[in-house]
Amino acid sequence: MFSLSELASLNERQSSSKLLKPWWEVFMDYLVVLMLMVSVLSGTVLLSRDRVVCLPLLDPPTTPTAATNHSLSTEKQTPNSNPSAKVSSREPPHVGSHSPHPPAQGRRTHLVYQQYIYISQVCYHEALPWYSRFFPYMAMLQSLLLLASGSFWFHFPLTSARIEHFLAILAKCCESPWTSRALSHAAQQENMHAKKDGEEEVEDKAEEMATLQSAHPPTPSSPWVPRNRQSSWDSGTDSPLLKRSASTTGPPSPCPLTLSRNPSLSSVNSAPQVPHLNPSKCLQMAPGGPRRVVSLDKSDGEQARALFERVRRFRAHCESSDVIYKVYLAQTIFKLLMVTLILGYSTPLLDSVSFHHTCYPEEHALLGYATFECTHALASLLHKLLVTYLTLVGLYGLLDIYTLSWILHSSLRQYSFHALKEPCSLGDVPDLSNDLAFLSHMADQYDPLLAQRLSVFLSPVSETRLLEENLERRFGVERLRSMTSVDAEGLCRLQLVALPRLPPALYTLSQLHVLKLELIADAKLTAQVANMTSLRELHLYHCSAAVEPGGALRFLQERLEVLHLTFTQAAEIPGWVYSLRALHELHLTGRLGYEGGVGRSWALGSLRHLRHLRVLVLRGMLQRVPGELCEVTGSLVRLEIHNEGTRLLVLTGLRRMTSLTELQLQGCQLERLPSALLALTNLRTLDLQHNNLRTLEELLSLAHLRRLSCLRLAYNHVLALPASVGVLRSLEFLDLADNQLQNLPSALFSLHHLRRLLLAGNLLQVLPAEVKALQMLTELDVSRNRLDNLPPELFSGCLELRSLNVAHNSLGSLPPGIGALSHLSQLDLRCNSLEELPAELSCCPGLHGSGLLVEDWLVHSLPRQVRDFLTQPSSPSGKSSEIHSRPESDSFPYLSAAQWCFASALESRI
Repeated sequence: MFSLSELASLNERQSSSKLLKPWWEVFMDYLVVLMLMVSVLSGTVLLSRDRVVCLPLLDPPTTPTAATNHSLSTEKQTPNSNPSAKVSSREPPHVGSHSPHPPAQGRRTHLVYQQYIYISQVCYHEALPWYSRFFPYMAMLQSLLLLASGSFWFHFPLTSARIEHFLAILAKCCESPWTSRALSHAAQQENMHAKKDGEEEVEDKAEEMATLQSAHPPTPSSPWVPRNRQSSWDSGTDSPLLKRSASTTGPPSPCPLTLSRNPSLSSVNSAPQVPHLNPSKCLQMAPGGPRRVVSLDKSDGEQARALFERVRRFRAHCESSDVIYKVYLAQTIFKLLMVTLILGYSTPLLDSVSFHHTCYPEEHALLGYATFECTHALASLLHKLLVTYLTLVGLYGLLDIYTLSWILHSSLRQYSFHALKEPCSLGDVPDLSNDLAFLSHMADQYDPLLAQRLSVFLSPVSETRLLEENLERRFGVERLRSMTSVDAEGLCRLQLVALPRLPPALYTLSQLHVLKLELIADAKLTAQVANMTSLRELHLYHCSAAVEPGGALRFLQERLEVLHLTFTQAAEIPGWVYSLRALHELHLTGRLGYEGGVGRSWALGSLRHLRHLRVLVLRGMLQRVPGELCEVTGSLVRLEIHNEGTRLLVLTGLRRMTSLTELQLQGCQLERLPSALLALTNLRTLDLQHNNLRTLEELLSLAHLRRLSCLRLAYNHVLALPASVGVLRSLEFLDLADNQLQNLPSALFSLHHLRRLLLAGNLLQVLPAEVKALQMLTELDVSRNRLDNLPPELFSGCLELRSLNVAHNSLGSLPPGIGALSHLSQLDLRCNSLEELPAELSCCPGLHGSGLLVEDWLVHSLPRQVRDFLTQPSSPSGKSSEIHSRPESDSFPYLSAAQWCFASALESRI
């Protein structure tokens, strides 16, 4: 049993599938229904009234049998009797001259009623042709087969899913409010273009007439009368949009899918009852300005966006194959072969359906006759029904031939929307191919307006307009202002991630300083960016933003100072970047080099227009220092190259950058100090971290770099520090952390200007007593070494020491002289072999509060007064002054008192 819901869904599916049936398919369906009616009528008549009536024919004289001779010897014959007038010997005795009834006339036979019935049944099967008996059933089976083959492509597993998906998408496209919006906008744009073209034609005509009038002035006898052509805005006769609109007097009809699903609307006329979306109603006239389109609500916008994505995926799926086209072509060929077969064997059998038939039964002994003349009562009716059936089959075959010729002579696997002649059609819709093109052609045969509504969700311009409206609704001014933040420098920042495009409300943020755009596919800075008067820094993370060549580019050239670009290939860098004249900092992250060798490793454009560029940061895989950087040598003061482990082979380009004051070459796999550093006489900071340096013998060549104050050589493989380090007299910061140093030369302690010395992560076992010579030292980091004691000279000579990190060593005790470090504010003693702490720590007022980092049980070994002094939180005013007095340290992070105590307790428990 079928439930009502199943029957309703079946009816809905059939009503929706009619959108893909052209007129010949509908006509063929009706023909098949008529064939079924003919077959059912023929079968009904055969089952109820079909029979034959048979009479015996006298055979020529033959040798009678014994039974026959015995019957003939007993009957009386008259002289005038003939063989056809025999009288049965079993005639009743009361029949004679005295009978009140007249004697029987006609042929006398020896057959009784049962024998007649018997011979009629025998002759029905032996004398009647098989086609007269089985024609209705054959016709019914053939009609059912044609009916099934006509809708096979709707039910075939490889095609039914695509067809149902296409019909569902088509219904959504017709029902979506965005369809009417987009078509209305297209009509408005076309009307505006038509008006502009008409005005231009009028102006050209007027100029021509004026020229002719000046060349041939009119005479009084024949005055010249100008006949200007009416504009399309006034008359509507010249506009192609209005010409097309004249043929369609009403608004577009609603989707048949929608009408078929609503029984209350499917039976009424669409003109007065069905509400249409008139394009003029979708536009409102703003006072004193152009017409403005009413915006969609949130749910409609989200549904339209989902429909765009659904259409995009369905298009990619259907255009990958043409299985629907092949199945439909095979179905048409099969139906044509079926029709040919039916006509081929049925036409010769048409004459066999006749009224008279001669029967020669084999039961001569039972009947006494060898030949019977039979009549088929329904022969005439069956003949007419057969002719009707073959006529219907012939018409079906003609439609099949037309279908096959249409398939073969039309490019059904290509569909172009540019051929549409409907009003409000979009001009940027891409062409379709394979199955999607074939389905669009089939839908066109039903109603061309369906393809027009589908084109709305295939148009990139339509999708762009929808995204703009959604962005304007989701990211308004208030939403963007709530997303902004203020950093420590007081700069207002905003980050936008994974948006389809920039929201229009962004250009109203005049107080924004830093803008970060990440993973925005279609970012375009329009002329309205000039309203962002405070914008100075722009970050583009995998976002190739486009800039309008007018006011937007001019604004960025004059105002933008810092630009961060993150990309995959250098070709993704926009060309307008190289024209930013006011740019001070440029950060480029991505693949900057070619794979074609060292000679062509620079993939960027010319930098000669960046005349004010002072900082250039390159994060990529370069094989040489680009020689093109010499174009900005006059202004560049800081160069950073983070090569991500790729070996930097050629550094000769550094020789021309004499104005550099800071150079960072990290991750470049350098094994020695580059000789090109000799030309950088103004260099103040040299950062060679994360390389492969093993020896520092070239330090002597850096003696003439008299301004070098910061040297970072951490994360290398330096085995020994040469004595030539003493030539760097101006050095104030030296970072040798995470190397393989085992001892320190005495020349190191001759750098009297040294303030920060970082030696963490080495193999040092002894800290020399000469360290007392570094009297200006404020930070010393010897953590993660093998020290078992600290020299007392450290606490007597380095009185300016403020940060001391000796964690992760093997210290057994701490000298009491540590109390002399009155400026000490950060002390890390974790992970050592200390058994107690000296009470002289109370002489270091900077450790009050959170300056001491040590295990909790060691703190409890101190006297109570000292313990309370070190662990008691400081006052807010004291804390603030203490924070300002502490220097910045890379190895000693600032933590609050609670954080220090928690860390100490955790380590003591471990």
